[in-house]
Amino acid sequence: MSIDSLRRSARETVSGLPQGFWWLWLSTLVNRTGAFVLTFLSLYLTVELGHSAWFAGLVVALHGLGGVAGSPLGGALTDRWGRRPTMITMHLAAAASAAALAVVTSAWAIATVVLLMGVAMQAVRPSINATIADMVPAHEVRRAYALNYWALNLGFAIASIGGGAAIFLGYRTLFVVDAVATTLCAVIVFLRLPETRPEARTDTAGEPVVEAKVSMLTVLRDAPFRTLVLLNLLVCLVFTAPWIGLPLTMADQGLSPSSYGVVIAVNGIVIVGFQLLVNRLTDKRSPVVLLTLSSLLFALGTGATALAGSSVVAFAATVVVWTVGEMIHVPTNAAATARLAPEHARGRYQGVMGMSWAVAGFVAPIGAGAIVGGPGPTVLWAATFAIGVIAAVGYSIRLRKALCEETATGADTVTAADATNATGTTTADTTSATSTEQPVAPVSA
Repeated sequence: MSIDSLRRSARETVSGLPQGFWWLWLSTLVNRTGAFVLTFLSLYLTVELGHSAWFAGLVVALHGLGGVAGSPLGGALTDRWGRRPTMITMHLAAAASAAALAVVTSAWAIATVVLLMGVAMQAVRPSINATIADMVPAHEVRRAYALNYWALNLGFAIASIGGGAAIFLGYRTLFVVDAVATTLCAVIVFLRLPETRPEARTDTAGEPVVEAKVSMLTVLRDAPFRTLVLLNLLVCLVFTAPWIGLPLTMADQGLSPSSYGVVIAVNGIVIVGFQLLVNRLTDKRSPVVLLTLSSLLFALGTGATALAGSSVVAFAATVVVWTVGEMIHVPTNAAATARLAPEHARGRYQGVMGMSWAVAGFVAPIGAGAIVGGPGPTVLWAATFAIGVIAAVGYSIRLRKALCEETATGADTVTAADATNATGTTTADTTSATSTEQPVAPVSA
């Protein structure tokens, strides 16, 4: 492939999206560039404050537990209150939590702050995903999610490098920088991002159309979406297991922690370097095929860890395989959620989907540690292989009809998002910042 064709492919990958999306993309990049808390929290608790490794693990688990509550909360606020106010509020709450960690020192205070941070950080995600679905044409939604995920990982890679270089300034300084970056993210949203929550529909006589009320229970009663959430939970369990099981497995083979650092760095390098290419290759493909493929890649990549022996190269190769699965799965799953969600309930649907990630983030580390410490690493990787295959079969059999490429209205139907893409503006652009922040009657209860 020539340099010109690569440049043309890159331009096509990032072109054609509305201006509002790129402000959201920038806010994601800024936010993750300062993401130091979770990266260095365990070291701060053990090295700086002298707490045990057990306590450090418990605190990190509390962050995941907070996300279990934060995701549905953020989804409900996104639909009731609006995308923009939810993002601003939760970003500021996360910033306040990061700043608080630079001050508090007692075990109970740290645990409480980290729990609240988990709530805030997870609560903002449904509003981000709903905003992307609001402003981007339906046939470009998956590409938009992939680009935003790329920004997230690019920012995290910068944070990891910058944090390692700046750690001599002290952990508390890093937490303050995290708070500043997250506040800047909220400022970008406040100044540049319009409210995108769909307005209440009207009939031909101009009377408002009463939308069906959607609660979290209603969302869970949506059979295709419930299946999507359960299958995503299985994939998330497989995806989360290596972050605990891999370093323990490598240590069991006599490899040093620095070897694990090299191996796990492959994950970020592959995502930052190849996310746009993977997105280009998978663009316009069937979501069922992509979700099935990604599940199999997760199964093969994690399952092969049991065969890596003591070779750092072999461990790195397994990370490459499941990382490609990650790059395919994350944007495809988000786009599938947006496809199944009614316009007026996008926040709630994204919130329930976010719960599956949060639950896996809480359960998988505990389960992986218990299995490695009990039956052994081979059992863990055999289990992740089996779960990944089960998820792949589930996607292929249970969701083919719900996620078929053709919709009832046709693939070429022009939506409000299509008009947004063509003009680079939204209806919300014509309103003032003040009006978008006024409390409005929710379109659903």
